[in-house]
Amino acid sequence: MTRSAREIREEIIATVLRNGGHLASSLGAVELSMALAEAFDPERDRVVWDVGHQAYAWKILTGRGGRFGSIRTLGGLSPFLDPAESPADAAVSGHAGSALSVALGLAAARDRRGGSEHVVAVVGDASMANGHSLEALNNCAAETKKLIVVLNDNEMSISANVGALSSFMSRKMIGKTSRRLRRHVEERLLALSTVGENILNLLKKSEECTKAFFTPGMLFEALKFKYVGPIPGHRFEDLLPTLANARDYNRGPVLVHVITTKGKGYEPAEREPDSFHGIGPFDAATGRPRSSR
Repeated sequence: MTRSAREIREEIIATVLRNGGHLASSLGAVELSMALAEAFDPERDRVVWDVGHQAYAWKILTGRGGRFGSIRTLGGLSPFLDPAESPADAAVSGHAGSALSVALGLAAARDRRGGSEHVVAVVGDASMANGHSLEALNNCAAETKKLIVVLNDNEMSISANVGALSSFMSRKMIGKTSRRLRRHVEERLLALSTVGENILNLLKKSEECTKAFFTPGMLFEALKFKYVGPIPGHRFEDLLPTLANARDYNRGPVLVHVITTKGKGYEPAEREPDSFHGIGPFDAATGRPRSSR
């Protein structure tokens, strides 16, 4: 990967402050885009983004960096994803709800013709409650044994999420607590030498039960997904090996649960992500819209 997350964020901010666009969602998916572009072959594998407005970094990393400044201008790059613009865009992607269904169709078609390309659906946590998404989740294990779903969880759609499924997903905070507790317990047990190692081995055998209790994994594993996560979504060094492992897993669909922050790296957008979801030209120092006069 030749470009840093900081450089990509700077380019996105500089372009959106001039042309307007979708800022907070794309800033939150920079490291995820970098890891996807590294773990998969963007022109051969099929990466289906649930919403085009979180994929500005994906555009930059898939051969369109030199033209990114033209986005949302006459004759310039599309603000969303479009296969006519790049083979890295698996499907037309505007707003949420279709990625899982499209990805499942692509994976099932690949299986029937004996293809070997990977298929990935990148889905926001709000989109998981969409009817199309739930229908696809329900059918994935029966229709294909090779599909990767990346749950980009930032607890928001355009504004804060509501509903029972969103509430359930918020248990990731408990998942973070459980990881800290686990590290502490492991350190204390290993200090007890052989006895501690034996106890630790016994506890590790119950890892799946612990994961199901502390994380949303039990929901996805009930749908016959291999659940991985939650993992920090702004640590490229964690994302890349996790996605590579998911890529190489061949015993059923995989769901990778990634925790991200909308507006990451630009304080006004982190503070008010709903205001920076879609925005016209603005002043970078203050985050305020520029006057039209």
